[in-house]
Amino acid sequence: MTEGEESKERRRKILDDLDQEVSSREARKLKARQEKNREVWFGLGMFGLIGWSVAIPTLAGVALGIWIDATWPSRFSFTLMLLLLGVALGCLNAWYWVKREGKS
Repeated sequence: MTEGEESKERRRKILDDLDQEVSSREARKLKARQEKNREVWFGLGMFGLIGWSVAIPTLAGVALGIWIDATWPSRFSFTLMLLLLGVALGCLNAWYWVKREGKS
């Protein structure tokens, strides 16, 4: 191959790569525009999922703590301990869901 032919071949390869990159970006933008409404509802749904995944273990811990404190009185507050445990478990649960949805 001559030097001119090699140069033309390199230019052709560069233009093909550029064409593929532009095409993929355009397809991504069009898909994002079509799914704009889906993203709003998806975000609201995720917000609710995270809220409930923290609230339910917290309330369950409080309820169990109140029952334990009423049944077996002691100098330690099981309500407070189980409240903190419920919040911690709820946060771990929310973190798990966010991480899982981030991968997909």
